[in-house]
Amino acid sequence: MPNPNQPTARRITRRAAGLMAAAGLMASIAAVPTTASAQLKLDSPLHIVVGYAPGGATDRVARIVGEKLGAKLGVPVIVDNKPGAGGRLAAQQVKLTPANQNVLMLANPAVMVVAPLVFKDNNYDAERDFVPVSHVNAYDFALAVSPTLPVRELPHLLAWMRANPQQANVGVPATGSLPHFFGLMVGEKAKVQTQVIGYRGSAPLLNDLIGGQVPIAVDTEDVVIPQHNAGKLRILALSGEKRSPFAPNIPTFKEAGLDLAATGWNTFFAPATMPKDKIEQLAATIRDVMQDPDTQRKFKDSGMTPVVSSQAQTIAMLKAYKTQWAPVVQKSGYQP
Repeated sequence: MPNPNQPTARRITRRAAGLMAAAGLMASIAAVPTTASAQLKLDSPLHIVVGYAPGGATDRVARIVGEKLGAKLGVPVIVDNKPGAGGRLAAQQVKLTPANQNVLMLANPAVMVVAPLVFKDNNYDAERDFVPVSHVNAYDFALAVSPTLPVRELPHLLAWMRANPQQANVGVPATGSLPHFFGLMVGEKAKVQTQVIGYRGSAPLLNDLIGGQVPIAVDTEDVVIPQHNAGKLRILALSGEKRSPFAPNIPTFKEAGLDLAATGWNTFFAPATMPKDKIEQLAATIRDVMQDPDTQRKFKDSGMTPVVSSQAQTIAMLKAYKTQWAPVVQKSGYQP
């Protein structure tokens, strides 16, 4: 198990939070007007590269979108799973795609925001080697406690953590993950020294949380909410600006008394070698797919919030996101 002792991160500025809101990270689907895009037709299959094994959240997103995208593009859409190095292997491969090949990468912040900040030999530049295409879904982080811990509200948990600093360990599904850095955000905002313990995935983390081996955990909402609904653990707060539609009875951190909000996402990226006009047409086509009611239903059935975004909105979201998270990652002291 990795050394849990990590310095606390710098608090997020109000300006950064304003940028997040302006970028519309969790903007209403209805806020994006429906406009017909020029019909793009490809002459060979489109490959969507995912840096994780089949079955995970990013893989599910790729397959939902890919099914609809193929019908619009007139070619098969193939999801290529390239797991390894936390998603970085896929990025390294997609970077080298020749201009005449139809390839997109579906990636999350761990690959496109965190990794470039902490790995010196990353072998790709997230801004130089890729072009943002379309932001397609967003998700909250959940802070949950073991049923063995005698707290039921966030202020009570923070008081317990201050009174029991040696026991106040926070489990996360992996060190260097977004839940890891969000855990540090919580500690910084609450002025509590947060001791992060990294696991090898969500399954062992939740097993230990439910069994009382770790008192607190941070993970994504789609992983934790089913366990909360089953009564196996307690979620005290979710990280969105507003309550999650998947758990409307659980307060946000702001409602629970901690002025903090953050989300994760999945976004399509094209290799920088792809012609600009094709990227723009793919962005418009993916936006059309995301406006389809059946697509939105499939996302929600999978416990994920769909997002309809233009390429310009996607670029603005990423800029604001980096403004919020880069200081947290850089000041955390995290070493891979």
